[in-house]
Amino acid sequence: MARQSRPAVLPPFLLTRPVAQGDRFADAVRARFGPQARVVLSPLLVPQFLTPDLPDQVAGVIFTSETGVAALCLLRPADGLPAWCVGDRTAQAARQAGYHARSAAGDAAALVAAILTAAPGGPLLHARGADSRGAVAERLTSAGIPTGEALVYAQRPAPLTAGARHLLAGAGPVLLPLFSPRTAQLLVAALADIPAPAPLWIAALSPAVADAAAPLGPARQVIARRPDAPALLDAAEGLIAAPAQP
Repeated sequence: MARQSRPAVLPPFLLTRPVAQGDRFADAVRARFGPQARVVLSPLLVPQFLTPDLPDQVAGVIFTSETGVAALCLLRPADGLPAWCVGDRTAQAARQAGYHARSAAGDAAALVAAILTAAPGGPLLHARGADSRGAVAERLTSAGIPTGEALVYAQRPAPLTAGARHLLAGAGPVLLPLFSPRTAQLLVAALADIPAPAPLWIAALSPAVADAAAPLGPARQVIARRPDAPALLDAAEGLIAAPAQP
């Protein structure tokens, strides 16, 4: 996306991702918009690692998040197993953990399609969070590739920080990059007791995220053209460059 002219004062960014992902996206915001970009972090989800029973042997594993990689690594070594991953970041984390990882570079549908194309032999294991979308294991099993599930982590809700509440109670716009429907839903609940929240400029990762954020009544909203962080930054830039509403 070609860079566009920007206002002299950027709206503050409120990042609600878990800590590690939020810190990384904050760095990306500053790299894109410069050191003057104000970033407030208020993770609405905190991972809790679980200890489910795991099958003794699998032919490969499936990851739909970096947190899933970290959680499974606490339970068993990678041992060079094949790993099918939803996106590049997750695949990078899996490689670093010792898996032979491939990225579907997309969403759950792209991941299922990539696995079906590869047609791996033997059973697979989807190491996922307690809250998951896409029915990956069910769709693969129905298509003839036996796939089990292990709930290796849960994302526990966390309240808005005092800094985030102060920002949202202000008069100026707040730019909200939203990565998941669940985060959007938690934000809807968190704003219920702020009587007149700031105008929200929402950059949504997908149409599903935008739908979940609809009760927030965004003053501006753009959906990313791809479900990844660079495209979400492009969407944020589009929000900033949009002309003021009359």
